[in-house]
Amino acid sequence: MNNLYGLIICFVYVFSVIGLAEGLRRWRGYGSGFTRKVIHIGVGTMSWFLHFLFDNPWPFVVAGGAFMVINLLDWKYGFFAAMASSDRSNLGTVYFPLAASVVALIFWEQPPLMVAALMPLTWGDGLAPVVGKAYGRRHYIVASHTRTYEGSMGFFVACLLFTWLALWVVPGPPLITPLQAIIPALILSIATTFIEAISIWGLDNLTITAVAIFILSLWPF
Repeated sequence: MNNLYGLIICFVYVFSVIGLAEGLRRWRGYGSGFTRKVIHIGVGTMSWFLHFLFDNPWPFVVAGGAFMVINLLDWKYGFFAAMASSDRSNLGTVYFPLAASVVALIFWEQPPLMVAALMPLTWGDGLAPVVGKAYGRRHYIVASHTRTYEGSMGFFVACLLFTWLALWVVPGPPLITPLQAIIPALILSIATTFIEAISIWGLDNLTITAVAIFILSLWPF
């Protein structure tokens, strides 16, 4: 696909996800803690289609840079209520496109690894607070930030499932069988679950992705 068309589709898709989340907030009365994660998962899932949108990673990196600026302005001025965070020290929405851009540059020639590296951030980190808020009963505190064991388990399960699927399903080198994908997905999920549990101030968007990149870069596929 022409990279310009890819950029247009990318921007339309992201703003459509934000619009959907804002619609849910107004229609159903969901808090921004939930709608932020709708955006988180929706935007991260776009990684499955990047190779159909662009023929090299740089247009996506340009888009990522643009969304870093947009998200920083939103953090400062509050344009999108669906993306608002009660924690003013949390710059996670700015770190997200940065992490995705780095992953695309490192793993562009290895599409299964590129998508897999973003699944802990997309689905694991996206579902952890949702599960924690809905089912969390057992709490622990990291630097005054309260987490739940149920939320961490939600992170682990979602991360394991979608990382395994990405390694197996996404076409392109390296070719990985469902059986070969299990162990790296399991190790990556354990490591990123721990990192998410101890990361604060939205830095988990960077630390989770850094650990995923490290493991997948070293794994002998």
